[in-house]
Amino acid sequence: MSEMVFGVVPVLAAVLTGLFAGLFLSFSMAVMPGLARAGDRAMIESMRGINTAILNPLFAVVFVGAPVAALGSTALYATSGSPTPLVWSGAGLVLLLTAMVVTFAVNVPRNNALEQAGTTEHLGDPAAVRAAFEPGWVRWNHVRSLASVAALVCSVMALLPA
Repeated sequence: MSEMVFGVVPVLAAVLTGLFAGLFLSFSMAVMPGLARAGDRAMIESMRGINTAILNPLFAVVFVGAPVAALGSTALYATSGSPTPLVWSGAGLVLLLTAMVVTFAVNVPRNNALEQAGTTEHLGDPAAVRAAFEPGWVRWNHVRSLASVAALVCSVMALLPA
């Protein structure tokens, strides 16, 4: 049984971390550059729609599951006496937590401010609303993208033989 747990949990951590990283990286590589080409009202309306659509069970499994699985993997490595995978797994966990802190400290408050700005049709100055939202959101999304991709590298490195 313990061999199965040692085989499954670290792999699950790597898979969920890959999905976690892919989510944020897709925003950096395609979603936000695509929205940057849209007019102010269209960008605001689209981002509001994305912010609503992303709150779903699959997102929750990935967003919460990746750090939980990484924590489980790190705990397993801590009890196994294998220092190299423990360091890699622990580093991956710290990087995932960094991405989560950025999400809750920067991106979510910006999403909330965008929602509270009023309906798209009644925005007095959509360019100002966009300017207050987009540059900072994008910059910090790049930070969480890099942190989560680095977390993926760490979780894969933890799987390699020492």
